[in-house]
Amino acid sequence: MELRSDTFDELDVRLLGALEVNGRASFSRIGAVLGVSDQTVARRYRRLCAGAGLRVVGVRDAEALGQDQWTLRLRCVPDSAQAVAEALAKRPDTNWIGLASGGTEIVFGTRPRSPGDRDDLLLGKLPRTPRVLEIRAHQMLHRFYGGPSGWLGKFRTLDPAEADRLRPEPPPGPVGPARVDPEDEALLAVLERDGRATFPELQRATGRSESAVKRRLAVLLASGALYIDVEYDCGVFGFPMSAALWITTTPAAMTAVGEALAAHDEIAHAAATAGPSNLMATAVVRGSAHLYAYLSGPLARLEGVQHVETSPFTRHVKQLTYPRPPR
Repeated sequence: MELRSDTFDELDVRLLGALEVNGRASFSRIGAVLGVSDQTVARRYRRLCAGAGLRVVGVRDAEALGQDQWTLRLRCVPDSAQAVAEALAKRPDTNWIGLASGGTEIVFGTRPRSPGDRDDLLLGKLPRTPRVLEIRAHQMLHRFYGGPSGWLGKFRTLDPAEADRLRPEPPPGPVGPARVDPEDEALLAVLERDGRATFPELQRATGRSESAVKRRLAVLLASGALYIDVEYDCGVFGFPMSAALWITTTPAAMTAVGEALAAHDEIAHAAATAGPSNLMATAVVRGSAHLYAYLSGPLARLEGVQHVETSPFTRHVKQLTYPRPPR
């Protein structure tokens, strides 16, 4: 597969790839790797923001932090899914929300900060919402692909040497286990809105010295507690369709199928789950014909797959950390 666009060219795609490797790299550093000036990188970056909905944000890695992650499917009363999805988008513990099944189903991810938050959503608010007819909950057990591993990496937009030149410098001294301390919250709040916030901006938000902010951010990134992610409209680059795949395998085949999914170009995320199915994946494709070819070809050939349910997304209401802004 390759990215194609009538609006953006190979340099734009390589810039996206560079940001996926290191979303906080300076324009001059990116320009040196891509062989263009920092002014060119800045101009292309602004154009991607305006024309492809590009955003760079900080994301806590719940798996690295040992926190619960759930994917929920809600079947709603007709014409009510949009309103319910918009209400869910305001919750800080929802990190992505999509409308599927012709707009009658909401699929969303949630990362409860505590068991109380989880129970409030799963046992309290959702069951009492009269427009929600059915709730199916899938707890993530293991991630095979996604999170810090971005989908663009499958297109090999940068060669390994270029990617290595862009990676963040490791912090001096031991990193320690992934964790978020209470004093990190102000820092993360800024990065979750703008992953490229400058160090003076982070210093003002946290009240710490710039050197202290640099050290702590380097540790958060190196430990895996935080990663910098990019959001953009895949449709602009020839992949306007995405779908959630709910896959049931034999227990013995679950790991092998999950690892195979992670290697497929169409798969942007794959995880083992507890719930009605034991694997959940997100496929990004050129259209319905491409989706059919994937389901009947690479996926169908995986030994141990017993059942696949496909839920094409009709709209993405929220991605990463904030509701998707209008373009």
